[in-house]
Amino acid sequence: MTLRRFLRARDHDVGKASAMLLKFVAWRREAVPGGVGGVMPADLVRTELSQDKARMGGVDRAGRPVLLVFPAKHFSADRDMAEHKRLVVYLLDRISARIPRGQDKFMCIVDLKGWGYANSDVRAYIAAIEIMQGYYPERLGKALMVHVPYIFMKAWKMVYPFIDTNTRDKFVFVDDKNLEETLRREMDESQVPEMYGGKLPTVPLTDD
Repeated sequence: MTLRRFLRARDHDVGKASAMLLKFVAWRREAVPGGVGGVMPADLVRTELSQDKARMGGVDRAGRPVLLVFPAKHFSADRDMAEHKRLVVYLLDRISARIPRGQDKFMCIVDLKGWGYANSDVRAYIAAIEIMQGYYPERLGKALMVHVPYIFMKAWKMVYPFIDTNTRDKFVFVDDKNLEETLRREMDESQVPEMYGGKLPTVPLTDD
């Protein structure tokens, strides 16, 4: 399944997929204790985790686990880029570990409620995108962008060129008036998070 993901990410070009995989292995050795077989320790992202920037949800109708992210809890003035990157790896490792056999993707809900200029951090957004695209290819199934303020689109325009063509279509901007309908189309009522009028409590990463 891993080899297939890297192949799909490079349009089944074996040479390019092989180079991408080797780059992943080298990066993993440097970025994560234990390398490919290791996991990012929670102790290395303790500050980020304490800010409750992400939570685990349930699953969508395709059986993909759901990750919820809250960019309004990220403040660029307080950001440590090294720990931010470790958090991205930690989140991607945790959600990937929940992907069931026969599935290879996850869904993400990016909730921008309360986002303002103090939260804008284009460098951090690009870093997250580059880690996901380069080292977790074909893992993202869909990202629902919800409660999006108009001013966020200025930051998005700067980030967008760094998103590859295979990934761009996976970002779906949802109008507030269509949010309930969209969530119930994507997941069973029992899997819709409580914060959106559903029945499922979300799980803080410190408890997951």
